[in-house]
Amino acid sequence: MDRPTPLVSYWMLIKKEKQALFGYSVWNRYKAWQEPKTDTLRTKDMKFLSATLLIAVSASAQAPPANQLFHGAADLDAAINQAVREDKIPGAVLLIGHDGEVVYRKAYGNRALLPAKEPMTVDTIFDIASLTKVVATTSCIMKLFEQGRIWLDDQVTTYLPEFQGGQSPITIRDLMTHFSGLRPDLDLEPAWTGYETGIRRALTDKPAGPPDAKFVYSDINFILLGEIVKRLSGMPENEYVKTILFAPLGMNETGYLPDPSLRARIAPTEMQKDGVILRGVVHDPTARYMGGVAGHAGVFSTADDLAKFCQMLLDGGDGLFSPVTIRKFTAAATPVSQPILRGFGWDIDSPYSGNRGELFPAGKSFGHSGFTGTSIWLDPASQTYVIFLANSGHPHLRKAITPLRRQVATIAAASVGYEPQSVAQAGDTLTGLDVLAASHFGVLQGRKVGLVTNFSGLDRMGMRNVDLMKQAGVKVVALFSPEHGFGGVEDQENVADAVDQTTGIKVWSLYGKTKRPTPAMLQGIDTLVFDIQDLGVRFYTYETTMLYAMEAAAEAKIPFYVLDRPNPLTGLHVEGPMLDADKLSFIGGYPLPLRHGLTIGELAGLENGEKHLGADLHVIQMSGWKREDWFDATGLAWVNPSPNIRSPQEALLYPGLAMLEYSTNYSVGRGTDSPLEEVGADWIDGRALAAYLAKRAIPGVRIYPTTFTPTASYFSRKTIEGVGFEVTDRDVFNSSKLGIEVMMALARLYPGKIRWDASKTLIGSSAVIAALSSSSRTTGGDAADAAQKGMAEFRQLRGKYLLYR
Repeated sequence: MDRPTPLVSYWMLIKKEKQALFGYSVWNRYKAWQEPKTDTLRTKDMKFLSATLLIAVSASAQAPPANQLFHGAADLDAAINQAVREDKIPGAVLLIGHDGEVVYRKAYGNRALLPAKEPMTVDTIFDIASLTKVVATTSCIMKLFEQGRIWLDDQVTTYLPEFQGGQSPITIRDLMTHFSGLRPDLDLEPAWTGYETGIRRALTDKPAGPPDAKFVYSDINFILLGEIVKRLSGMPENEYVKTILFAPLGMNETGYLPDPSLRARIAPTEMQKDGVILRGVVHDPTARYMGGVAGHAGVFSTADDLAKFCQMLLDGGDGLFSPVTIRKFTAAATPVSQPILRGFGWDIDSPYSGNRGELFPAGKSFGHSGFTGTSIWLDPASQTYVIFLANSGHPHLRKAITPLRRQVATIAAASVGYEPQSVAQAGDTLTGLDVLAASHFGVLQGRKVGLVTNFSGLDRMGMRNVDLMKQAGVKVVALFSPEHGFGGVEDQENVADAVDQTTGIKVWSLYGKTKRPTPAMLQGIDTLVFDIQDLGVRFYTYETTMLYAMEAAAEAKIPFYVLDRPNPLTGLHVEGPMLDADKLSFIGGYPLPLRHGLTIGELAGLENGEKHLGADLHVIQMSGWKREDWFDATGLAWVNPSPNIRSPQEALLYPGLAMLEYSTNYSVGRGTDSPLEEVGADWIDGRALAAYLAKRAIPGVRIYPTTFTPTASYFSRKTIEGVGFEVTDRDVFNSSKLGIEVMMALARLYPGKIRWDASKTLIGSSAVIAALSSSSRTTGGDAADAAQKGMAEFRQLRGKYLLYR
């Protein structure tokens, strides 16, 4: 049937209007109809689609309010209204921007509860508290930076000579990232007043610790920055920020010291001990003592004005700032040895980042929050910002509303169709199982099938492969399970045979007395099928199980089918070292590099061809997968491929960090909540190791000192020091480089502590082991060079067997 272009055009028009007028159910019907199918579209679906599109086009012409078009409206309303009912907040204003437009804007609950209730309105003016730090003070510093009047790595004494008596290593960077070592706030008792008094106290307040050692969120940092703005600009911060930001952007209802004429629209905050409710007066006591103008608090604003500010940042400055400056100030600027990510002023990933939610990316989006209940979060990748303004401290202080902020941001991200990281279009991948199931398992009909699989053998709807086969009438004679067993929970050697409780089919263990299917196991089977989610790593035993099963099928002269699945680490990244031919084992059954960049189907083709097995191999290819796709681009549900690979980040760190896993005096975090995201030992100094690795400038990863106590594996129930890892840019991150750098660091700092030969089947290369063993005469580059041995030849060989672009 020809696809009617007008309908497609109309529907794409509606999709551009945020896909939301009739919800995603209509969109999904269109998508299902658009996909090439063997079945024809049902007439009633066609009528439903046509009628809906005509209604939608008509409605679009009438330009309904944005709120009616927003997909997440009901969920957002439910979450915020519930918070109001439960007295977590008296009320709030929510504004969401996406792709240059305001897509949701709504007021909830009440602006005031005492002395009388007042309904919240979208133009309510809020005391934005610590949002002042980024909206006002950081913007001022950005402008001064662009003018060449301040340098971020200069010492504070360059601009405030009397700071700490003129003797302090603290820098502007330390102040802006909260790594100065200064205390959280000035003492308020005995009471004091006056801007100059506050500045004098900030200049002389004794640091609680050295700079760069610990993240301590400190108002004193920004009080000092506000004074620097005043001295460099020649005017108080409230006047300077109005000149360089508020007035040019048309933020006409934003500023310090709001005019009394605006009082009726200002959300009140806390009732004081004398019964006075603060309204139009800054809530923060330090800023109040300083007369209402300070670098850390004091600004009042509306959601609409803050939307102008957020959109300006996403648009690259709109002529007020350079795009390069914005990128610099909103990128991580904290010490590389620390797990906290803060920009210059901005929060990126810290204990205060709850308002990021669960979908906006850590490391690539940014925001801030304020004590009064205000918050903003911006994501350049999806061109989205979320402004949530509440006065949760009215008329009395309540518990922090971090869970509500997190919930709102998560719903907002989902509602604008946020696509994680650099994913261009998620959700299109069909695995080999999905493709075969769509054909009702035609090639397996009438066959007696042995299925090599485990808990990862699911279709995109979560159905088990064995159940789908039986429903289609395929005769599954026996099941075969790899390491960790059929259910994936066995984390020990010698997994026993079992029976699948759902189907009653025998499960032969290929990780017990034998690791190969024996003739006895294959009795009565005329077709062997392999369907397991692999990791794309040379020493992941599922690959060897596949190789051994294919060899058994070749010997038995029966067809071998591989139902292909994505390489979760993409099909582009290929990293050494190669596995030497004399180090083959069940851990690595074929000479491959550490990350080979092949799917399990492509690997089967390579091994069948290069080993000349003569297997009757059939790879059921995926649909919709591209080589550059990370797993989260596929739309498939993440299933932990083994007990200690619990996230895509752990999967990415695994190849590099697990190269030393056979060292019994060294932990890779097994038995903790973060396996393969940290390493340590009772002989490691975490700070020293982190500092050494930080100097190596390993791309795409942050490394920080940590302590942990494994509950199993090596160092069980013993607290040890080590380092933790967080991948910040997976596209430039190289697992092998990280692993080699860690090994070289251990060789340099702790010579003789690691027996490299113990992990020879994991490291895989005698050349790399030799470089590690002679660490006093080599550099990290020598080991890295050794890891490239044979890689050019493998890349050329690999090209013959690629099935996907």
